[in-house]
Amino acid sequence: MSLSMRLSIADTLTLLNATCGFLAVYFTTTGVLIPHLTNSGDAGVVRNNAATAVLLMLLASVFDLCDGLVARKLRSSPMGAELDNLSDLISFGLAPAYFVLVWGMVVGDVHEPLSALAATVVLLAVVLRLARFSCVTMPDGVFQGMPSPFGALTVVSIVLLELPFTPTLLAIGGVAWLMVSRVEYPKPRGTLAVAMLSWIVLSMALLTAWAFDAPGGLLMLQTACSLQLVLGAVIPLFAMCRRVFAFRDNRREARAGAQS
Repeated sequence: MSLSMRLSIADTLTLLNATCGFLAVYFTTTGVLIPHLTNSGDAGVVRNNAATAVLLMLLASVFDLCDGLVARKLRSSPMGAELDNLSDLISFGLAPAYFVLVWGMVVGDVHEPLSALAATVVLLAVVLRLARFSCVTMPDGVFQGMPSPFGALTVVSIVLLELPFTPTLLAIGGVAWLMVSRVEYPKPRGTLAVAMLSWIVLSMALLTAWAFDAPGGLLMLQTACSLQLVLGAVIPLFAMCRRVFAFRDNRREARAGAQS
């Protein structure tokens, strides 16, 4: 096999990311959409399959986090960056957009066109986000726009909160805007990477509790989804404040240098 076709450990993790995204679409179709269309399956089974689809998206985000860390420590193949973008498009573009689409169909036929529009907006936002990531050079340690894994999990959290239809659509549109915006988000490295991984594991545990109808499982899931939304709003605010403070410090240093 030629050098360009040899897969590294990081590439294998990236392919596992793509696999999880595809399986999330599979469980959303067979466990949520088909039972709704055929009027079969009880609520518990549908809940378990919906939870499985979201768990797979969470697992995809773990693989996405780990493949970057492994690539920096070891190496990736020449096609590593392309594999990463394509896998992210499946797991954090197609899978959450499809989840939104199916949610609109389950909610009611009246809302289906608008949910299809919202799903398209999410998918296009991820496409643009990934394309810009490949073309724009940013300062080390930051992303421009909400990272697609974080955006996908936030979109899914909005759906799982089961808010009224209009606020749900507006919130999904807001997340899509954040993904294509110029708002800076810190890259998950060091302590932040550990914190993010811990948050994902906790979310998976709460989602599992909800899937098996554990006492208080719904409340715990709603709390986790609400915190995901709060993090999505607060992180860019911190980044903006840091940028303002850095700008002020630079101006003070420039003034001090001019006076001296």
